[in-house]
Amino acid sequence: MARSRARPAFLVGVGIAVILGCSGGGDTTGEPTRAKETTSPATDSARPPSPSPSDPPAAPRTGTQRQDAWLTIEAIGLEDLRVVPYEGTTDDWPGTRIQNRGFGASPYGEQGGVGPGGVGNYLVTAHRLSAGGPLRLLPDLDEGERVVVISAGTRYEYEITDTRETSFRSARSLAEQRAAVPGDPGERPTQAMITISTCMTPEDNAAGNFWRDDRGNPEHRLDKIGVLTSTQPVQ
Repeated sequence: MARSRARPAFLVGVGIAVILGCSGGGDTTGEPTRAKETTSPATDSARPPSPSPSDPPAAPRTGTQRQDAWLTIEAIGLEDLRVVPYEGTTDDWPGTRIQNRGFGASPYGEQGGVGPGGVGNYLVTAHRLSAGGPLRLLPDLDEGERVVVISAGTRYEYEITDTRETSFRSARSLAEQRAAVPGDPGERPTQAMITISTCMTPEDNAAGNFWRDDRGNPEHRLDKIGVLTSTQPVQ
């Protein structure tokens, strides 16, 4: 499978990788409906404050790795998706349970990524078809579109620069997805990047590929890669 790299020379800043997941289950037409928890994304936490355009840019803060964030992608109609950090790796059981609640999940730790604004790979996962399907329109997100993450009083804006695919059946492919520099395992990061990823259940099914892992994920995931272009404090 062809993969491209998101390391544009004209962008200076920090890169983030956001990965959005979904579960395919055994239904050949898409994801099955999982049992829903009683916690509602709309009531579980207040929305982030609005940014103040008059404030000067702020440097990325430390300690955001373990704080909730809110993801907005205006181009696909996504507003204030709560992103819950956890220690682990992309689309493992803890992350899947977070996604099943209708949230985004962001792993950190030895097999995870950095927090918002951190140098390296900020990973975020969320469902495409189930649990409200927050990333159902992710395939329509084009290069040059903007992604906004708000966490710990700071607004981070990223520009989408590339699209990749990840295979759950390839250790190399997973390593490329989770690398500090998306697509380049072992390379030292120098900027903050964002990989937004969700399942490719409809595409796999259409191709006759009905493989699923033990969490119901199809083989392939769609990853949108972006680079941090600005930071700004919020009130």
